[in-house]
Amino acid sequence: MRRRILLSTLFVVAVTALVLGGPLAFTTWRLVDDFTRAELIQRLEQIDDRLDDKPPGTPLDSAAIALAVPAGGELVVDVPGVPVQRVGTVESPDILSESLPFGQGGTITLSEPISVMRTQQLQVVVIVMLLVVLSVGTGAVVATVTARRLAEPLLDVAERAARLGAGDFRRTPLRHGIPELDRVSDVLDTSAGALADLVQRERALVGDVSHQLRSRITALTLRLDELSTHPDPSARREALAALEQTEKLSEVLDELLEAARAARAAGAEPMDLRSGLTEVADEWRPALESAGRRLKLRVPEGLLARVTPARIREAVGALVDNALQHGGGTVTISAREGANMLVVEVSDTGAGIPEELVPHVFDRGVSVQSSTGLGLALARALVEADGGRLELSRARPPTFTIFLPAARADDVVGTPRPAVTPR
Repeated sequence: MRRRILLSTLFVVAVTALVLGGPLAFTTWRLVDDFTRAELIQRLEQIDDRLDDKPPGTPLDSAAIALAVPAGGELVVDVPGVPVQRVGTVESPDILSESLPFGQGGTITLSEPISVMRTQQLQVVVIVMLLVVLSVGTGAVVATVTARRLAEPLLDVAERAARLGAGDFRRTPLRHGIPELDRVSDVLDTSAGALADLVQRERALVGDVSHQLRSRITALTLRLDELSTHPDPSARREALAALEQTEKLSEVLDELLEAARAARAAGAEPMDLRSGLTEVADEWRPALESAGRRLKLRVPEGLLARVTPARIREAVGALVDNALQHGGGTVTISAREGANMLVVEVSDTGAGIPEELVPHVFDRGVSVQSSTGLGLALARALVEADGGRLELSRARPPTFTIFLPAARADDVVGTPRPAVTPR
């Protein structure tokens, strides 16, 4: 789009320059011709005034008249019955001449080489062309700046919309000073908050419903187990049949929950944690260094998680941002293999989280300071969207632990897994 804006602006500037530059060059060419001829006529009038005071045939005062004759020019006085008198000589075959009537049927003619006028015309046309080129260059600069000013905010808004579609619900405070685009950014932030609330309510509802159903199914199974030992054979048969249906219902519930988790992680793919977390560290290290703090990365090679890369990078970034805002000392991002899971930890050496806030640290609107209290809640939502889990494993000093599903063997066909070596 930037290229389109630039080309369209340059096209308009070029057409304008051609439409105006051509006629302007032609007009200046003719103006120089008119001015030159007018100057010759003015000189002739001065000479005519001097010659009118003398009787016809009087020799010309070359020294006085020569001042009115242009350099390289020639004055010819032709009066009937009197020899033609000349002052100066034109050596060029191409001349420019102007004449005035003089005396009784005579004329005075002033000539000069036409090359003098042509030189002036060319100089003026060159100046006009330089002005046209300057205007085109100025237009190109303005077009480049305008294209960049319009394209970069649009690309940023498009990237923000893509992150929102990928499950990144964090608000973006950056605004571009363009009212329409800033309005779109405001709408995206509002939509991100609404989607985050919706996703959290959905997950909370699914969790509550599954918990309640499992509790009821477990209670029903226990009762049916008791009935299966009843002395009445018909009662035992009915109890066993009901127990079989209850087990099938439990399997259906497990399948539905697994399908819901798979749908949420539809964009998951194998991701090398070292590569992905290195990007997060590179993004946040300057902010920590400007605050006089350090960031360490301890991620071995060969850790492949089945996740949505954008979600995990944003989730870990939210944890680092939380450590920057509320923690202290060195921030450490580490990763390791766990039991059937991959474990990512983000910690700092600050004072930690107050005891009364520990149970509510992932609740929306809960914050140690005056922040919005959305970062940790969104980080947990992003991790859970890929079937992972985010927990506060230690309050003082604070350590947040992300449990991620490891990539299966069929996810990386033909790619041998390298040995795990510490960084």
